[in-house]
Amino acid sequence: MLEGKVAVITGGTRGIGYEIVRVFCENKAKVILFGSKEETVEKAITQLKEDGFSVTGYSPNLQNPEEIQSVIDQIIDEYSTIDILVNNAGISANKKIEDTSAEEFIQIMEINVNAMFHLSKAVIPHMKNKKKGVILNTSSMVSIYGQPSGVGYPTSKFAVNGMTKSLARELAPFQIRVNAVAPGVTKTDMVASLPQEIMEPIIQSIPLKRMAEPKEIANAFLFLASDLASYITGVVLSVDGAAMN
Repeated sequence: MLEGKVAVITGGTRGIGYEIVRVFCENKAKVILFGSKEETVEKAITQLKEDGFSVTGYSPNLQNPEEIQSVIDQIIDEYSTIDILVNNAGISANKKIEDTSAEEFIQIMEINVNAMFHLSKAVIPHMKNKKKGVILNTSSMVSIYGQPSGVGYPTSKFAVNGMTKSLARELAPFQIRVNAVAPGVTKTDMVASLPQEIMEPIIQSIPLKRMAEPKEIANAFLFLASDLASYITGVVLSVDGAAMN
């Protein structure tokens, strides 16, 4: 579904991001993954190569616009294009507001919102020149419902939705589609480490009575990245088993 496309995927070394990388590779995209550390990038690339996928990677500081631009320019020089950008990198939060420092709140915004802005800004001129491109952002079910603690995380994801919808309108004349995926509770390593007594009530509150598999979330990204979604832009696609809170 993505044969010949060049895709940059941030937060691609673990969890949902790693699964997006795998699914894109399975569908013949040329994938460049970003991770927060050089060693995690190398580990992910090694794992993917063992499974027969050819992937490259970088570990730019996503809080540094100049470093981001430099890496994006390198990728365009090497591959001649970037067809798809997946802004997946993010950090979560679960502290009550009185226990959250200003620095912690700012850090969430830096990674979850500002980095998405910097990365999008870096690729958009190239996509405008081609008059074609896809930008996909990772939102969350809490961007719709909020959450009872960790206010910075849902706040950042509300911002992701706003940027997604606004850029979709701004970039539509250039045939650049911008969408987001809002995952629900997903079976990642982070969730797997939580006690069963915490997870079971959450699972029972989901109408489908189970968590999502990472590949089910990645498949939503695949659909939106592909030409099957050629008339879809400005959408925040919930993939949450009809969860309501």
